[in-house]
Amino acid sequence: MAENPAAEDLRETPLAGQHRALGARMVPFAGYSMPVQYPTGILAEHKWTREHAGLFDVSHMGPSFLTLSSPSGNADADHASVAAIVESLTCGDIGGLKPGRMRYTLLLNDAGGVVDDLMVARPADASWSGTLYIVVNAGTKDGDFARFQTAAGSRAELKSSDDCALLALQGPEAVDVIRTLVPAAADLGFMTYGSFPFEGGKLVISRSGYTGEDGFEILVPPDKAGAVWERLLKDGRVRPIGLGARDSLRLEAGLPLYGHDLDETTSPVEADLGFAIAKRRREEGGFPGADRIMRELRDGPSRKRAGLMVDGKAPAREGTEIRDAAGRRIGMVTSGGYGATVGGPIAMGYVETAASAPGTAVTLVVRGKDVPARVVPLPFVPHRYFRKPSP
Repeated sequence: MAENPAAEDLRETPLAGQHRALGARMVPFAGYSMPVQYPTGILAEHKWTREHAGLFDVSHMGPSFLTLSSPSGNADADHASVAAIVESLTCGDIGGLKPGRMRYTLLLNDAGGVVDDLMVARPADASWSGTLYIVVNAGTKDGDFARFQTAAGSRAELKSSDDCALLALQGPEAVDVIRTLVPAAADLGFMTYGSFPFEGGKLVISRSGYTGEDGFEILVPPDKAGAVWERLLKDGRVRPIGLGARDSLRLEAGLPLYGHDLDETTSPVEADLGFAIAKRRREEGGFPGADRIMRELRDGPSRKRAGLMVDGKAPAREGTEIRDAAGRRIGMVTSGGYGATVGGPIAMGYVETAASAPGTAVTLVVRGKDVPARVVPLPFVPHRYFRKPSP
């Protein structure tokens, strides 16, 4: 959670008025006034998303487009050029993205620490030759944008879409709901995206999200934001969901939150995000922090991110000390709370690698008391992403 600036310094999303009209409790988050919950409460919102379709305003995030200044018109050559800019800062195989595909990757510093985690997508439309759609985290977006533009120099320009609304429609009924708004978007598979006409404008829609459920993220022009929000909420399968349930949902899904489970001292290997280090990049090296990361891939890290199932009812919050059976400190909780689907308190944290095996018994120091816990595999709740069968 970002520091809380004065209310007059907070930015608002294009949907702030709609949130207040729905009775949302607004809180400062990453420099914005954001809805943390609606009158039904976090627990009900969490369960509704798991069972139906939740609608989230995530317009505080950092959607943007990185476009070559002088594209050649050759789609593959232009993609290779713009991808090389992003690859100079990340560990992902951006050059290998097929048209219409999206990839999770990590922005790294020279010490191998994670500066941010982000999504990068290649347009399917050849008329967008030499463009990448990039979505970064809210609290780091200004610095991220500056890094990309510095790396690009005069070769490409990064244009922020901060004035737009970014909506997340998540849950098992999300696909049926999106079909009523943009029928063609229902044909997307997990981690694909496209641009779709809508009432004289365009919506950029990806099949992705941050809850572990099937769902979509929708970039909406500011003049269409209210209409899309209201139209989706008219569907009886959809309810508005705040940041509180978004956090509990992503925790159950075992998804890290930047600034809590990831930071500039944490490597992708420690964070159990080795899948984000592409095979080609491992073979070629040369990405920021490669020496440390390749060493940890070979020899193992000294600590690892792990899931924790907590006994009792008291949640283990960020900063809670983790101890082994002998009472020795072996790590710290980075995210914790109540898992409504799991039915009890859960947490994620970093522990010494020797203590990271599922089933390992540990002790958490919660409010001065020793609370038993055990290491468990992540995610706590299985992901339900929709992957199309291979052709």
